[in-house]
Amino acid sequence: MILFLAGTSDARELALQIQSVGYNIVTTVVTENAGSEMEKVGLKVIVGRLTSEDFTRIITQQEFTLVVDASHPFAEEASIQARKGAHDANVPYIRYERESQDFLHPLITLVDSYADAAEKAAEKQGVIMLTTGSKTLQVFTEKLLPLDNTRVIARMLPRKDNMEKCAELGFPQKDIVAIQGPFTKDFNTALYKQFGVTTMITKESGKAGSVDEKLDAAIELGIKVIMIKRPKVDYGQSFSTFSDVLHKIDELLPKPLPN
Repeated sequence: MILFLAGTSDARELALQIQSVGYNIVTTVVTENAGSEMEKVGLKVIVGRLTSEDFTRIITQQEFTLVVDASHPFAEEASIQARKGAHDANVPYIRYERESQDFLHPLITLVDSYADAAEKAAEKQGVIMLTTGSKTLQVFTEKLLPLDNTRVIARMLPRKDNMEKCAELGFPQKDIVAIQGPFTKDFNTALYKQFGVTTMITKESGKAGSVDEKLDAAIELGIKVIMIKRPKVDYGQSFSTFSDVLHKIDELLPKPLPN
């Protein structure tokens, strides 16, 4: 039985492929909304943020024989906890991660962290759109909101906790775009124009994370882009295609019996 870290659209697709060839799979996600998306397509799901001890306990009690980590490229803490939990439970751990892309363009500045992105944005000022989610919003608000000649637009998921966080940080309601993607290039173009964006901040999430659509629209409009590089995590065995993951599962586990 496979314990599968999910939460993104491509992870859901991979989980379905694994299930379709006969493997017994249970997904794990952080939010109730992500959990309902898994259940809608017929996947079993565990909802909640898990520590390494939680992973070890679940693996042991439910007799999982493999952990497949297909969590978001920036969910590094979840990956660290899952790998340790698998190690402590003495079961194999493998990682699926969207393939990285090369971003070479005069308008794109690559940085190593959220703090570095906030520093660069503070130098540029103007109208800055954040497309980096709510988790690190404070890093940007502390640096950018006090600045003159700077407006910060935050685009994030329309969740109650996100709106509460914005209120706690003193984020103006008129500068919040609460909406769920994925978004087309045309949508991004319209949004940038609506707010007069001069700098856009994003993460190197990969093609499946709709980064291309954000970038293409920004570059076409001459908008500066600050891109946060992926965190460096030692995953051990890591794969960037579904076929490679499925092949590795076949190596590690007994072939499922035909239905």
